[in-house]
Amino acid sequence: MSKYQPGWAGRAGADLRAAARTLADTSADRRTAALTAMADALQAASKSVLAANADDVARAQSNGTGGAMLDRLRLDPARLDGIVEGIRAVARHTDPIGREIMRWTRPNGLVMAQVRVPIGAIGVIFESRPNVAADAAALCVRSGNAVVLRGGSDAASSVAAIIAALRGGLREAGLPEAIITTPPDADRAYVGDMLAGVDGALDLVIPRGGKALVKRVQEEARVPVLGHLDGLCHVYVDGAAEPDMAERLVVNSKMRRTGVCNAAECVLIDRQAGEAMVTRLVSALQAAGCEVRGDSAVRALASSVTPASPEDFDTEYLDAIVSMAVVEGVEGALVHITRHGSGHTEAIITGDETAAHTFLARVDAGVVMHNASTGFSDGGEFGFGAEIGIATGRIHARGPVGADQLTSWKYQVFGTGQTRP
Repeated sequence: MSKYQPGWAGRAGADLRAAARTLADTSADRRTAALTAMADALQAASKSVLAANADDVARAQSNGTGGAMLDRLRLDPARLDGIVEGIRAVARHTDPIGREIMRWTRPNGLVMAQVRVPIGAIGVIFESRPNVAADAAALCVRSGNAVVLRGGSDAASSVAAIIAALRGGLREAGLPEAIITTPPDADRAYVGDMLAGVDGALDLVIPRGGKALVKRVQEEARVPVLGHLDGLCHVYVDGAAEPDMAERLVVNSKMRRTGVCNAAECVLIDRQAGEAMVTRLVSALQAAGCEVRGDSAVRALASSVTPASPEDFDTEYLDAIVSMAVVEGVEGALVHITRHGSGHTEAIITGDETAAHTFLARVDAGVVMHNASTGFSDGGEFGFGAEIGIATGRIHARGPVGADQLTSWKYQVFGTGQTRP
C-alpha cells in the first residue's frame, strides 16, 4: 500500500538539479558509454523484468483488462530485446549536444552560431507501456537531460524493474543514479509534484497516455508541456492509387499492431476510385479480422459494413476497428482530415504526383506520408533510435520526439573587439 511522502519533491529536486548539471558537463563519449552500460544492464536483468511484467499482466487480467490495452502492457523476450536494441540505437545516434545548427557572419565581422544544448530536467508521465521508461531514459541521457519517470500503476512492477536496471547501468558508468529519478510508488500525488515542477527542478513535462492524462497535465502543469494527443490517423486512397499497393498499405497501417498510436483509424476513399476499390479494401480488412464501420456511401457499395456513427470518425479505436468514408478527391480528404484529425500522422496513396504534393503541403500534421504505411511514424523508423512520443503541437518539437528534439539551443557570438555605435 502506497504512502505519499510530502517531502519527496524537495529531496528529488535537489538531486535532479545536481544530476542535470553533471550530465550536461559529461562528454559525448561518456554518455555513449553510459547508454551501452544501460543496455547491457537491462539485457542482464531480462529474467527479472519479464517476471515483473508477468505480475503486472496477471493483475491487469484479473481487473478485466484485455485487448489492445493488455497488448500495450505485455512484454515478451522479443519485445524486451527490441527495447534493449532501442537503447543501443540511441547510443549509436549522433550526439546532439554542442552541435551547430547554423553559423553566419554579420557585416561588422561578428560570427554568430546557434548551438544545441540540453533542456535540463524532463518529467515523463506515462501509463501502461513499460517500454516508455527505457526509451525516455535513453533519449534523455543522449540529449544531456536528467529525467523523472512516473509510470502508471498497471505497469508499476515492470517499470520499477526496468528503472532499477538502467540506474545500475549509470552506476557502472560512474554517473549519478539520480539522472534517472522516479517517485517512490505510483501514488497519484506524485503526479501533482511533477506538474508543480519537483521543487523548481523540472524544465519540461511530457505526458504519454490517454486523453484524461494529457488533459490533466495540460491544465495543471506549471512548467511547459510537450503534448502528445490522440493518434487519429487517416489513410486517403486517391483515385490514382494502384490497387495492390492500396490494399497492402491500408491493411498494414491498420492491422500491423492495432493498439499503437500510429495505427490508422480511418480510411478515406476517393469517389473516383470506384466500387472496386471500396469492396476490395473492405474485404481485405475484414479478412484480416478488422470490423469496418462505413458512411452511407461505403455501405451502398459494401453491405457487410457496419453503419458508422458521427462519433466513429472522432474515435481512436486502438483496436481492430476502422471507420471508412467516401470523399470527393484530395479536397474532400483535406476537409475531412481538418475536421477530424488529431495532427499525428496522415497518409495518401496515389500515383498522381500533383495530388501527392497537394496533400503533403496542405495537411496539418506532425507526419504526412505518400505511399507508405502509417506504421513508419515512429522514432526508430526515422533513425532516432527511439522516441518519447509523437508531438502533435506546433511549437518546439513536432512528430517523433528523439534526442535532437529534447534539446534547446543557445547563441554563441565570436568577436574581435567590436563595439556597438
